[in-house]
Amino acid sequence: MLMLLNKILSIFCFICGIWVFSMKRKHLLAVLLSLEFIVLSLFFMLVMFLKLYNYEYFFSMMFLTFSVCEGALGLSILVSMIRTHGNDYFQSFSILQC
Repeated sequence: MLMLLNKILSIFCFICGIWVFSMKRKHLLAVLLSLEFIVLSLFFMLVMFLKLYNYEYFFSMMFLTFSVCEGALGLSILVSMIRTHGNDYFQSFSILQC
């Protein structure tokens, strides 16, 4: 019963993260936060899967490493965009600008 509740909760968190990602796409910070929420729910599902089948947790550490790298890359893009354009709106960002 508890495992089923955890599965439903993690799938609900994943769908909420995708919903926020698709609805709040004007700000880069909101997009990055929703991506981290999606990664967190995927990590939770991965740990539940590994625990259910009695696998080792080595792959979850690799997943966390790559998700931290993804977060650091997103924050560096956010800082670079704020320094060059002054905000994190996608409307003010143009590829044609120098």
